[in-house]
Amino acid sequence: MIRSRTVRNTPACPAANALPWRPLCAARPAMSPAWWRWVASRDSLTARLIAAGEGRRFRVRLLSQRLDRPHPDEAQALGLPADRYAWLREVALCLEGRPWVVARSAAPLTRLRGYRLGQLGERSLGSWLFRQPDLERSPIEVTPVAAPFHDAPGPWGRRSVFRHGRFAVLVQEFFLDTMADDLALPPR
Repeated sequence: MIRSRTVRNTPACPAANALPWRPLCAARPAMSPAWWRWVASRDSLTARLIAAGEGRRFRVRLLSQRLDRPHPDEAQALGLPADRYAWLREVALCLEGRPWVVARSAAPLTRLRGYRLGQLGERSLGSWLFRQPDLERSPIEVTPVAAPFHDAPGPWGRRSVFRHGRFAVLVQEFFLDTMADDLALPPR
């Protein structure tokens, strides 16, 4: 069962205020080669999951989609003032109904005009992003902390900002223990 939890930006909830994100290269010594191949990959995670699933049914399960203030570290990554609202979307990427990755995306409202992200539903954001010819991706940052918006544990999270023209979206992906179990990956 997939459970989503709403985490607000409050002093009583430090997990909501900032995760310990660091440059990808700084995490390399603590990361196994198997996880490095997943976390450091700059291609489409959706495509990699489908390939690793070896014929298992892939599905994007929409957990939450709303307009809200992003967490402070998300706003900072997007260059957005802390009091501004953003489009927020949380999904689980599942194979045969088992969540392997949970993801949270945040995009400034001022840059959404003309893009119909609210109509993605249970379609992959990545499948749209990676079709954009002028797509730029910021360096990947990683955290050893599980997703603050989801109850399932996992070894690593990663994030980067994707830019396409004036459009920008922060994509945070958290790998889950179910993926590690199904693919026989090491704990870290």
